[in-house]
Amino acid sequence: MLRKAFTFIWRVPLSPLICLGLAWLLSHTETMRAFEWRTLDWRTRLRTYYQPPPDPRVSLVLFEDNTEASITWPPDRSVHGDLVEMMSFVHPKVVSFDIILDATRDGEGDEKMGHAVAVAARAGVKVVTAGVTSADPSPPAEGREGPTRPLTHVEGDISRLLGDEAALLPFPALRAVSLYGFADTPPGDDGIRREIPLVVRVGKRVYPSLSLQTLMAYFDVPADQVRVRLGDAVYLPTKARGELRLPVSKEGRFLLNYRYDEDKDTGPDFKTYSYIGALVQLNDRFVEKKPASPEPPEVEGGIVFIGQTVTGKADSGPTPLRAYSPLVLVHANLINNVLTGDYARQAPGWAMLLLTVGLGYLGAMLGMRRTVPVMATFGVLGLVVYVVAAFGSWIMYSYWLPLTWPILGGTVLQFIVIGRRILREQRARAQVKQMFGSYLSPELVNRMILSGETPQLGGHTEEITSYFSDIQGFSVISEKLPPDRLVEWMNEYLSACTDILQGEGGSLDKYIGDAIVMMFGAPIALPDHAYRACVAAVRVQERSEELRAKWRAEGDKWPQLVWSTRTRIGLNTGRCIVGNMGSRVRFNYTMMGDSVNLAARMESGAKKWGVYVMATEATKLACEQHGGDRVVFRALGRIVVMGRAQPVPIHEVVGLRVNMSADTLRCVQSFEAGLVCYYNRDWTGALAHFAESAKLEPLQPDHAGGIATNPSLVYLEIVAECQRTPPPENWDGVYVMHEK
Repeated sequence: MLRKAFTFIWRVPLSPLICLGLAWLLSHTETMRAFEWRTLDWRTRLRTYYQPPPDPRVSLVLFEDNTEASITWPPDRSVHGDLVEMMSFVHPKVVSFDIILDATRDGEGDEKMGHAVAVAARAGVKVVTAGVTSADPSPPAEGREGPTRPLTHVEGDISRLLGDEAALLPFPALRAVSLYGFADTPPGDDGIRREIPLVVRVGKRVYPSLSLQTLMAYFDVPADQVRVRLGDAVYLPTKARGELRLPVSKEGRFLLNYRYDEDKDTGPDFKTYSYIGALVQLNDRFVEKKPASPEPPEVEGGIVFIGQTVTGKADSGPTPLRAYSPLVLVHANLINNVLTGDYARQAPGWAMLLLTVGLGYLGAMLGMRRTVPVMATFGVLGLVVYVVAAFGSWIMYSYWLPLTWPILGGTVLQFIVIGRRILREQRARAQVKQMFGSYLSPELVNRMILSGETPQLGGHTEEITSYFSDIQGFSVISEKLPPDRLVEWMNEYLSACTDILQGEGGSLDKYIGDAIVMMFGAPIALPDHAYRACVAAVRVQERSEELRAKWRAEGDKWPQLVWSTRTRIGLNTGRCIVGNMGSRVRFNYTMMGDSVNLAARMESGAKKWGVYVMATEATKLACEQHGGDRVVFRALGRIVVMGRAQPVPIHEVVGLRVNMSADTLRCVQSFEAGLVCYYNRDWTGALAHFAESAKLEPLQPDHAGGIATNPSLVYLEIVAECQRTPPPENWDGVYVMHEK
């Protein structure tokens, strides 16, 4: 059962779905999530080179090491009160403390800070302070709850919100005159705060976070007008910008689009002031009224966050941009996101799964018929394009395309697709070698494999050159030799001829006793198939001469009939059907058609004309198209073979010009001159030319050598007969063969 299932999955193209689906499931593991966050940090850091400056309405006042040198942390709360009261002179809209000012400390500073906050409020400055959820309650004193109210329009499961049964709240005198929000910003597994709660749960009530309360104060939105839909957004109805939508998860968390930090070399991105510097500047300017006092902080109408970043006591930690930064920047970046509408958006997981699976199928289809290097290049380019798109979408549009699991799934998919392709090619190569290794030369099989051309199995039309050869007098020899010697002799002869033929690109069709049937130009195309066939025929004759000399030299081992045998070859070029033919259970790669039959007639008809390689004019013309005059042909006339009505010009393949003697070339010239006279009924001239060529024939009658006649002698007899019995007036010189 498992094997069948694996076979089904292997054959059906499920690889994109399986690879990318598994990668998507893995993306929900802690390890993969952590790495995905890390890739987002890389994109965030690269984005800093191209992003605009932060919103000027957001400013920071930091209690840092220089302030610590003058005022020990934590300072008396009256100092905070002084800063708030003097801040009212520069008219910020909101001052938000990212500092926990709870009731665990006593002293006159609490009342002074409460009074200062009340003074600032009358001047139009809203102050927001921080609380945190806690298991230890800090109940408000009777009548001192202040203006902060829970959010009442909440849809969704509040049990999923960050929170606890109680809270650590600002001290009573402060919360009586100021708003407070919750500064709970738990870090992720890697210590970085990325998803910030906008709402938290205290018991069964829902309160705004420090950032949300700051926004509510800035836009003058009371708590009873805020709508919270967990899994959708927090909605703030504002007068200036209409209803603002702050997207949140089902846990009430906002995906922080962290852009701005502080750098050791370039300084902070937001307008940032030292706590002690702001106190001194405001005091000199507005209290002491010193004439040469520096310009005070430019915060009019904006939001001022007050935070602390003292070494060893700092409220600091890692951020997407730096390993150690003031955590008040988390709130400042969140406020900047809302003021500029610069929200981080994340592609839905299901949509990305469908998209990547679709692209996986598209890529697999496009690469289906490509070579392995092209597929690999295409796959790498596809992954590179996706990486560029993921970086570009975040840098330009703050749109988060997942990077880790699509790259992992895509890479595995490429290995599987390319691996399957390589395996299929290996199997195809083995199949080709198995199918054609017995028919073709190893060089041709390798060429077929390397070319990537799959033979078209099942009959198809192809132009090829057919080759037929036969041993003259084989029947007599087979009677004389015992079976074991006959097999030995035939194996030596057939091996020598087949090696030559396959070496020239020929494909074995079959052996029929002593006969060899070959095809040139199939199963893979050879543009010069006719030239190759002619050269192969010449080389077979040369090798046959060498074998006859060898057999003669072996003495009594072979009778005279063996070492005097000769091979007749017939060639024809034309279109025929080639392919696997036969029954459903047994077939053979072969050729069929009239042009094949004509090649067989060339082989059998060669005996009549006293030649040993006879070809049609179609073969001669095709050979000369690719081989020029390198092969020497001799015209033998026009014949009508048995079974055909139309005459066929025939030629002898004499040999290769490079090896041709001057006498043989003169023989061919004289013979063809005699043939012209023959067609013109010039019997005297024909006899003279044929008599001259007969003296120059390379093969003279030799009974011991197996040579009975030659073309010149054959035509001397034909011309003599024409002299004795002249042909009719409509004679066209065509010779009709009455034998196969």
